[in-house]
Amino acid sequence: MIQGTGSDVGKSLLVAGLCRHLKRQGLIAKPFKSQNMSNNAAATPDGGEIGRAQMLQARAAGIEPSVHLNPVLLKPQSETGAQVIVQGRLMQSTSAANYASVKEKLMPAVRESFARIADDADIVIVEGAGSPAEINLRANDIANMGFARAENVPVVLAADIARGGVIANLVGTAAVLDPADRAMVAGYIVNKFRGDVRLFDGGVVAITERTGWRSFGVVPWFADADRLPAEDTLGLPTAAPRAGLRVVMPRTPHISNFDDCDPLRLEPGVSFTLASLAEPMPEADLVVLPGSKSTIADAKALVAAGWHIDLAAHVRRGGAVIGLCGGYQILGRGIRDPAGHEGAPGETPGLGLLDVETEIRAPKVTRQSEGVCALPGLEDVPVRGYQIHMGRTVGPDCARPVVRLPEGDDGASSADGRVIGAYLHGLFGSDDFRRAVLGRFGVASSLAYEEGIDRTLDALADHVAAAVDVEALLAVARRRGSEG
Repeated sequence: MIQGTGSDVGKSLLVAGLCRHLKRQGLIAKPFKSQNMSNNAAATPDGGEIGRAQMLQARAAGIEPSVHLNPVLLKPQSETGAQVIVQGRLMQSTSAANYASVKEKLMPAVRESFARIADDADIVIVEGAGSPAEINLRANDIANMGFARAENVPVVLAADIARGGVIANLVGTAAVLDPADRAMVAGYIVNKFRGDVRLFDGGVVAITERTGWRSFGVVPWFADADRLPAEDTLGLPTAAPRAGLRVVMPRTPHISNFDDCDPLRLEPGVSFTLASLAEPMPEADLVVLPGSKSTIADAKALVAAGWHIDLAAHVRRGGAVIGLCGGYQILGRGIRDPAGHEGAPGETPGLGLLDVETEIRAPKVTRQSEGVCALPGLEDVPVRGYQIHMGRTVGPDCARPVVRLPEGDDGASSADGRVIGAYLHGLFGSDDFRRAVLGRFGVASSLAYEEGIDRTLDALADHVAAAVDVEALLAVARRRGSEG
């Protein structure tokens, strides 16, 4: 089990790299994360949802994604509340304060999912959440040491040296852990080292002397990490200052599924900016409004920041706007949430750039989809993606849909075609669609996005395997297996 000394230390990519490496060695290696907190979710083939990091790890492992890879997914809706997704389905919305009482009921589902994943696997590589050093969260823990002890899974701590203080992070974690929790730790991995790793030999000695833990390796910085879908915005570049088509995506307070723009961000002919609402909207050729876990709140935030004025002016000047899922809802005339699915019941005007209205209501739609584009000039261009939403959007502009799917048309577009919106996430990951859209702006594209992800996963596997003592990790796992 890869736990961390904190968030964003690289646990997810370590697991992905190990899974891809072991797959290439002929092993059935499966990822597992009992509890994840992320609004960057993915739809599984069976109609559930999991964290996108687990979707990427499943791809690395060469297995079909399952809700059991991530049995508990927390999707924040506000600073103090979140949706609780259990085995792919919405269980309830709860406050952070109340989650402690909810959490104690979730271990049976977590253990059931783990048993299903482990049943036909040679090895399961488990990812922790946050850090076990957050001992204030230890009671009824299902994400770190609580799970490790329940299933007798040995723990390897990952620490991020790029932030500084890596020795204190590891030694401090050892100091605060309960003795029984500390006994679960088999060793550590120092991650994201820049430069000659031999320069840290003394650091390894210092950590081992003070903790009694062995080192499983010092992993150099992986420069291509930003070519893989990120789980949160912590590591995303805010701007790519280069010439090209100017694409802007606002960093709204409840942004979700922001990796929709990853294919655009990686295009050589595109200058991508993830823009703060604290600043005026940057000059842009195309603005992409991302998904949202709290659409009404994000619509209000855009208006409060004055972006509604900037976006209207942008369209008047001939600029284009594409809204995806929550961004699609925000483009309309209004959003209503009478039952309070996204928080308190309420409603708010939208940006009025599409003649549609949205009501947030059950049931929740969660599915993978394939179809063709329906936009004039792009008819029959193949598209694929996924939907995760509770909204129902209707209005005159829906007569001009964006895509045609087996389950029905999706999306709406303005009469002049400058503003479009759809519920289908992942549109820009469809190479033909992305190339057609960019071609309208005079940008040629040869990027094969999905192929690039697999090449990067192979490179990640090589990178991790060269730095980590994988055989020693397997020996630790085998000892756990022999103990039952």
